[in-house]
Amino acid sequence: MILRLSTLFLRTLREDPVDAEVASHKLLIRAGYIRRAAPGIYTWLPLGLRVLRKVEDIIREEMTAIGAQEVHFPALLPKEPYEATNRWTEYGDGIFRLQDRKGADYLLAPTHEEMFTLLVKDLYSSYKDLPLSIYQIQNKYRDEARPRAGLLRGREFIMKDSYSFDIDDAGLEASYQAHRAAYLRIFDRLGLDIVPVTATAGAMGGSKSEEFLHPTPIGEDTYVRSAGGYTANVEAVTTVVPDEIDFTSAPAARVLDTPDTPTIDTLVEAANRIAPRDGQPWTAADTLKNVVLAVDLPTGERQIVVIGVPGDRAVDLKRIEANIGAHLPIGGEIGLEAANEADLKKNPGLIKGYIGPGLSLDEPVLGTDGSAGLLYLVDPRIVSGTSWITGANEGGKHVFGLVAGRDFGWDGTIEAVEVREGDEAPDGSGPLEAARGIEMGHIFQLGRKYAEALDLKVLDQNGKLAVVTMGSYGVGVTRAVAALAESNHDERGLTWPRAVAPADVHVVAVGRGEEIFAAAQQLSQDLEAAGLDVIYDDRPKVSPGVKFGDAELVGAPTILAVGRGLVDGVVEIKDRVSGSAENVAVADAVQYVLTAAGK
Repeated sequence: MILRLSTLFLRTLREDPVDAEVASHKLLIRAGYIRRAAPGIYTWLPLGLRVLRKVEDIIREEMTAIGAQEVHFPALLPKEPYEATNRWTEYGDGIFRLQDRKGADYLLAPTHEEMFTLLVKDLYSSYKDLPLSIYQIQNKYRDEARPRAGLLRGREFIMKDSYSFDIDDAGLEASYQAHRAAYLRIFDRLGLDIVPVTATAGAMGGSKSEEFLHPTPIGEDTYVRSAGGYTANVEAVTTVVPDEIDFTSAPAARVLDTPDTPTIDTLVEAANRIAPRDGQPWTAADTLKNVVLAVDLPTGERQIVVIGVPGDRAVDLKRIEANIGAHLPIGGEIGLEAANEADLKKNPGLIKGYIGPGLSLDEPVLGTDGSAGLLYLVDPRIVSGTSWITGANEGGKHVFGLVAGRDFGWDGTIEAVEVREGDEAPDGSGPLEAARGIEMGHIFQLGRKYAEALDLKVLDQNGKLAVVTMGSYGVGVTRAVAALAESNHDERGLTWPRAVAPADVHVVAVGRGEEIFAAAQQLSQDLEAAGLDVIYDDRPKVSPGVKFGDAELVGAPTILAVGRGLVDGVVEIKDRVSGSAENVAVADAVQYVLTAAGK
């Protein structure tokens, strides 16, 4: 059916919305694809739905190609399955909770692992039923504290989430690779540049994990890459660990008065003044900075964590949050922040500005009282035999020559500091460079976490019950629309790739003569009969400038203008992306557009 602008439910805007920060947000609203209903919540209009459905169709075709079957769960879910996996608590404030009239608890689903697992448990009981991959395209809800950038970070969004179920780890690996290949095909068909990167599993759990990032300066995810092909989300980058050093001949540590040195800069200045060393001045890299953090666990407890890092390195809270779960008694989503004054008062051994290591040891060193319950972690660069200037756990004093492994120990290591450009890739493929991207997809080898929590077992080849192993695979569908808009626009409007454009051709009747509208009408019908999706601007009292402005804003790949050239038997056909235009005989116009559309 031809979309006629005289009746299409569409109003374009000339000015950017006041709350829009990024191009995709501005243009999708101005061009009449979406409208804001509430912060982070949007209504989809006819043109927007056409693009959305085309994205969904590509995803469905590629899921079908790997044998995945579509299901559809409700968005309103009961509390009990999420209690069984602890995620009712672990999600904290990140989900929408509600009660029915009888007081029963429900949530608006942020994700559906539990429901998929229980469905398979309900229907399958034998290894002969596996492998299985099922998926849905469904609305998700997360109570974002700061929804922003339109569709890129909202409170309601659409995802494709699929899950694989296998009897063993070899089957899981095969399912994972099949989904990975399908994702690469999906993004290629959408026309989205994608970089697969190693990622952390985070609250999802499991072993192997990869993100599919669309490179763009407005992306919220930072990733790194090397010339040799290494790619990883910064949260997943691992440090090249230096060799341990023989400390048998290292001099004893000594405590020196260092008044008024609560910062690394003041400490370095004082060190070079009161204890200069031959040939090389002290630098921030010689200091051990101990950062005090508070972790709000899903249980409601507040865990104090002290992390020792080289003083020339800035702490990255996102990296800590992604990696600290390995050191805590309870997994899941957590709250992480710098410890406040109340936290420090409860732990008198933490002398602000002068904190040293050893706080969690059975025999604390250098005079600290070793406050109970503290967790002391260090950056991987702090290896046995390295020597440091660090706090003496006493106001106005620092210790010089404190040797790791000899004078202090630690509870574990953690990737805690910012990754720098120029750092070596962990696989030896060269120095790292940083880039930003939008997360378009994420795949996980979940393993048996959810199957064990919900008792998903089947009979194996020997007739014994075996826990099923699972994979989880997500694609942001509404986010894909935003990313496409972000990457396909110019100063005049959107420039959709043909695979997802709301129409193949936008026909514009320019002028007031009946013959112009009649010819435009006929061409629109002929183009539709040839199998093309057509937008026809048939508005009789709208100026040519407004019509062309709307056509360029809406962003169909081809614009066909019927105007003054009709007297010479030609129409103008313009490529929206390149801007090139050509006069084409009316009789050849349909075939010209078909060729341009690759049909």
